Amino acid sequence: MELFPKPNDMTQMHLLRSVNKKCFFIFLILLSLQVKAQEKTPLFLEYKKKYGDINEVVISNKSSYDIFIENKKLRVLQDNYYESMILSENGIQNNEENFSYSELVKLNKYEAYSVINDKGKDRKIKVTQTNEKQAKQNSVFYNDVKERQLIFSNLEAGAKKVYSVQTEFLDPFLLHSFIFGDNFPIINSTLEVRTDKDINIGYRIFNDPTNSIEFSKTEKKGKYIYSWTLKDVKAVKMEPNNPGFRYFIPHINIYVKDYTIDKNKTNVLDNTQELYNYYKSFIKNLNKTDDDELKALSNELTQGLTSDTEKIKKIFYWVKDNIKYIAFENGYEGFIPREASLVYKRKFGDCKDMSSIITAMANYAGVKNVTVSWIGTREIPYSYEQLSTPSVDNHMIAVYNDNGNYVFLDATDRESRYGIPTSFIQGKEALISNGDSYKIIPVPIVDAENNETVEVLKLSFDKEKIIGSGTVEYKGFARSSILAQIGDASNKRRFDMIKSLVLKGNNKFNLKDFSEKNVSDRDKPYQIDFNFELSDYAIQVDKELYVNLFLDRMYEKLSMEPDRVTAFDLEYLAAYNGRYELELPKNYSVKYLPENFSFDNALMKFECQYTNTAGKVSLALKIRLKKILLEQADFALWNETIKKLKNTYTQTLILTEK
Repeated sequence: MELFPKPNDMTQMHLLRSVNKKCFFIFLILLSLQVKAQEKTPLFLEYKKKYGDINEVVISNKSSYDIFIENKKLRVLQDNYYESMILSENGIQNNEENFSYSELVKLNKYEAYSVINDKGKDRKIKVTQTNEKQAKQNSVFYNDVKERQLIFSNLEAGAKKVYSVQTEFLDPFLLHSFIFGDNFPIINSTLEVRTDKDINIGYRIFNDPTNSIEFSKTEKKGKYIYSWTLKDVKAVKMEPNNPGFRYFIPHINIYVKDYTIDKNKTNVLDNTQELYNYYKSFIKNLNKTDDDELKALSNELTQGLTSDTEKIKKIFYWVKDNIKYIAFENGYEGFIPREASLVYKRKFGDCKDMSSIITAMANYAGVKNVTVSWIGTREIPYSYEQLSTPSVDNHMIAVYNDNGNYVFLDATDRESRYGIPTSFIQGKEALISNGDSYKIIPVPIVDAENNETVEVLKLSFDKEKIIGSGTVEYKGFARSSILAQIGDASNKRRFDMIKSLVLKGNNKFNLKDFSEKNVSDRDKPYQIDFNFELSDYAIQVDKELYVNLFLDRMYEKLSMEPDRVTAFDLEYLAAYNGRYELELPKNYSVKYLPENFSFDNALMKFECQYTNTAGKVSLALKIRLKKILLEQADFALWNETIKKLKNTYTQTLILTEK
């Protein structure tokens, strides 16, 4: 029997006519497409040839500052112009662009439109669909920023997206960085600054090691014109665990140094003292009036405590437990800490508010040398020497000077313990207020031993199944990061999260039960005691039993890709100290015990040691990271290190039946 019977002649003629019609229609479609392709502009064809499969190219990204004196006041206007072209059908999906503004960066006007090719001529289609939304930002200083979302219509391959925006900076201290980079290639990226002659500006360029950014300074109609241009900018590759775009994308920070009106010179920014003078103005009247309730609470909390360290620790933990962290700022509220009395009444606040209430409570309790401090998180690479503008900071904490030992009191991380900084300010500089003067204090990177995970497993066999019990303790950042992830999760969700933490061997791991200790005691390691079963892990071949005691294979999959460009941020230095004890099955002895192995290089220290005594085989494992940020120069050594780990993890214990 034929699966597809042959049609009769009439049917064949009908099919043939049908096929001819289809071929004719296909021909018309192809002809239409060919004509349409011929309608594409030479510019589109040029970009398509140059950029190939790229979905979009930015033709121009230009920002212009006009800084001038008007009515005896300094004014700063910024005009941004953006133009891109869609190069593929997939690029049509990217029909949205955004720009931002705030109370301190006022939106004056904007224009946005699509440009399409209509019978060989450009036709503009105005953007009519826009939405305003709260901007998502990591900075604690600019959370009142709004985003205007633009939706471009009638996009097709060859169409352009164009928009221009004018804003006015109401505070000359707050000029933005200009970034010479985008998700797409940029043909021309330019920053231009036009100033009156009695206005001096400064600037700092970052991530331009080959001096590719072209600079010029000209004079026209009594104004200075500064221009920085970078052409043919490659698309930015955003890689996982990068430390932040400021570490690798070329950018420039400009600032007003000073200006003169009627022969009177006003300094703005040029060094850390001037930056501190600006910050100081926001705290000069902070907590000048006592709050009786907060004062009584501070004395009650610290009653009977004999040392200042005990008192400030008690206050610090009380703030963590009772003041909810909420980031919210409008205008200058992004810089001015709120009164401690208001924070106490509300029971919530941002980082500045937490630093305010900590310093006030410390003062009430008689603890001196506790002050507010400005600091940048690790996503900002600058030091105060490199850049003395508000761009260097995006966070605020309290600092306790304990006889020269500085304790960084950041209450925004609820789980971190007293005595160590939060993980995201390690290695940074704190600008500490000291009346009319300031101090710059480096924040240490916390040693791996302080973030140690200690684990003990006791293993035995039940036929071919491994039965295990374990205890694991998490210290320092290991503790705080895990508890922050778990949060208040309960029941099934908490069980699943704990299981993912203690999982061993393979996906046949079965967590039977667990218990937790020191969840609320920040000064002690967070501890999990657990019992489990592990099936299909040991392999029986005749009278031999093969068991790999590396039930955890840390960092095994963390190799750096050959084409990786950006540094890799490990977040914090970690250490692992584990001991696995396997009780041998009856009538079995050790036929092969893997060799001990260790190495110690600039990035990691590793040691594994086997012992075979009294019917038990134990594996002691120690790992310690040495560098928190892996640079490109470290990648080869890191990959070599991971290769050694992988080879060690394959070593298998062989037991034989007596």
